[in-house]
Amino acid sequence: MMTYDAKIEKDDGYYLVSFPEFPNVNTYGETRSEALANAAEALNGSIEADFERGFDLPEPVRHRGKAFHEIALAPHIAIAVSLRKLRKGRSQAEIARALNVSPQAYQKLENPRRCNPTIKTLEKISAVFGKELKVELA
Repeated sequence: MMTYDAKIEKDDGYYLVSFPEFPNVNTYGETRSEALANAAEALNGSIEADFERGFDLPEPVRHRGKAFHEIALAPHIAIAVSLRKLRKGRSQAEIARALNVSPQAYQKLENPRRCNPTIKTLEKISAVFGKELKVELA
């Protein structure tokens, strides 16, 4: 599971949320739980948009302290991000050939708005990249 830390601070009756690795992503909530839900939505939306435009994403950094809370990426976004990192300069067409799928089918897997692989597809991908597939429901 890929997570980023959010900093939550109470100010003037609201819970303000910021992300040290994403200074432009900020939100708030009237309650701590609302702020956490809004933080997940803001983080995932920002990463989805930045990733689609080809921006490099910062590596998650663990921060210490009561003010910090881990916010998980949505699974479809985490898969797309992981696949691009695993590809390491290899072309999408090269990976598509190894998977025996069209380049367009593979492109969908690296697009967070369109990524929706089956477990069988993830098994094939893990074999191509020489990785072990771990699926966890937590």
